[in-house]
Amino acid sequence: MICTSIQHKNLEQILTILDDPFVEMAEIRLDLCELDVPQIKELFESCEKPLIATCRSGKDASARMEAAVEAGARYLDLDISAPVGVSQHFQKLCRKCGTELIRSFHDFDGTPSLDYLQQIEARCRRYGADVAKIVVTARSEQDCETVLSLYDGTRTSLVAFAMGEQGRSSRLECLRRGAPFSYASFDEATAPGQIPYEQMHKEVYGEFRGLYRNDFTTPASKSFAQRAIIAAALAQGTSHLRGYTPCDDSESAISVAKQIGAKVTRRGTTLTISGIGPLEEGQLSLQFLNVGESGLLTRLSIPLLAALNSGSTRVEGKGTLPGRPLGSASDIMAAFGVILRSEGEHHDREVYVPLTISGKLIPGTADVPGKGGSQLISGLLMALPLCAKSSKLYVSEPKSIPYMFITLDVLRKFGVQVGNELEGPIEMLEQQDWSYCSGIRFSVRGGQHYTAADMELEGDWSAAANFLVAGALYGSAEVSGLDQKSLQADISILDVLVAAGACVAGDEDVISVRKAPLECFDFDLSHCPDIFPITAVLAAFCDGTTTLAGVGRLRSKESDRAEAIVSMLTGFGVRASIDGDVMSIEGETLVSRLMNGRLLHGGQFTSRHDHRMAMALSVAALGADAPVVIDDTACVAKSFPDFFEQF
Repeated sequence: MICTSIQHKNLEQILTILDDPFVEMAEIRLDLCELDVPQIKELFESCEKPLIATCRSGKDASARMEAAVEAGARYLDLDISAPVGVSQHFQKLCRKCGTELIRSFHDFDGTPSLDYLQQIEARCRRYGADVAKIVVTARSEQDCETVLSLYDGTRTSLVAFAMGEQGRSSRLECLRRGAPFSYASFDEATAPGQIPYEQMHKEVYGEFRGLYRNDFTTPASKSFAQRAIIAAALAQGTSHLRGYTPCDDSESAISVAKQIGAKVTRRGTTLTISGIGPLEEGQLSLQFLNVGESGLLTRLSIPLLAALNSGSTRVEGKGTLPGRPLGSASDIMAAFGVILRSEGEHHDREVYVPLTISGKLIPGTADVPGKGGSQLISGLLMALPLCAKSSKLYVSEPKSIPYMFITLDVLRKFGVQVGNELEGPIEMLEQQDWSYCSGIRFSVRGGQHYTAADMELEGDWSAAANFLVAGALYGSAEVSGLDQKSLQADISILDVLVAAGACVAGDEDVISVRKAPLECFDFDLSHCPDIFPITAVLAAFCDGTTTLAGVGRLRSKESDRAEAIVSMLTGFGVRASIDGDVMSIEGETLVSRLMNGRLLHGGQFTSRHDHRMAMALSVAALGADAPVVIDDTACVAKSFPDFFEQF
């Protein structure tokens, strides 16, 4: 990225400069700008772009740097010659505040030997550098090559170039060799040989224009909508679901509601549903139920039909659904006295749609595996309260835990209570990390019934993830209609973006993301597999090797997403591999790709008829060297029919 150095400006002037889209990140020379401590705090608190706080000397230098760090500076530049006490103080403060520490070395007289510069880099690392910055003065082309030789074998977290007219080209060359950013001047150079920021922008980006959008809006979360539609269909009375936006899966939920006898009307974005409750065992007499292409509806319907239907029921589906195994559904339902039988021939022991449900749901105590996902467990949590007797359900090795709690939240709104207790070490609570959870105990009181409710449907974090990643990669994006306290698993995209180094900010229901120097990261997506495709695209533009855990959750989605993602990345020219449950992706920043002629390869790609893959491919296409042609884009209708219209 290009960091514009700003000096001799007051607060108002700096804020105006930062509004310039060509200024993607900036160095604020606190020692040379007309800023007092309160103004420094205001500047660093209000700016969403990545800022470097630099203060070489002057009165109250420490106080100025402290104010910037505490107010949210992305980087603090501290000279390697700073006194030990000052160095230790700012190392601790930066760790506490999440600011990355640049330890810098400058030689204004010449260029030392490569061996000496390597020792300086090692010293920077030893004294807390997240980024080592080494700047020398070039008297010849050989001086430039000497300092740039530091990149041999080093890819990340090094900014090394030469000052002076002889060193001018090294300010661009360092980006080509892997520097996360280089410095440009605004209207006056802060060092000899600095390139004006607009000229540098042209040199780096050429005709690439990026993405700068503040008008993205999200559809309703189908995770909430489908559960709420089914709950309203089972309820006594008339429910109103506001904020509804149609997609194939949610429309299939409306179809299921009507098939079981509920009345559904829609006016604008409000669904009005008159339910069929209160319900008793055997009240329904359905011979067939069509669930469309929705795996969630399939798994919700199986326990509910076993609890409420008077006889066997055939569950049918369409599209990719008949080819997707239902995992451990047969074994789990057998524990409650229900038999599932697939129709047709299959070469494995899995259960597939179409299938027949036989037997009554028997309440009681059961231990079930959770590693296959949360959807069937959500179905049990919706069905067991309708049985005459109470039940206890223990889920071992739970995955997609947030979706279970979405179910509990919807149940609570419709008058059904289910107790829960999570098992795991203290870190689970301290870090609020689902991955530490080893089991969940659900206590389900029998004899309950659903009552009508009015409910506002949340915006969909799964859909928003595509826009947010696009902003982080190519410029900036603002997305409205999101609940920042949501239970949706895919809100984890914010943690993913922060881990990668993007600038993320939130204001009420609007989330904004801006590009910043992106680095490789490690993340476990076991509980949020739907954002795996778009996270893989993000990783392709992060410098270094990113590892993403949770591959096992991808095998039975609309496509075999594990294989689909690797195939997509390989087609783009990105190295990717799978080892057990972990996918490794070798990435390179957008700037490095542009300057080295290594943008993603365009061409013909398949979405595998998978809405998540189609959207991820579309985001990746913005960073490709030629058009990306996707064989099936209509599949986005499953969750987000208006995706291409918005994007």
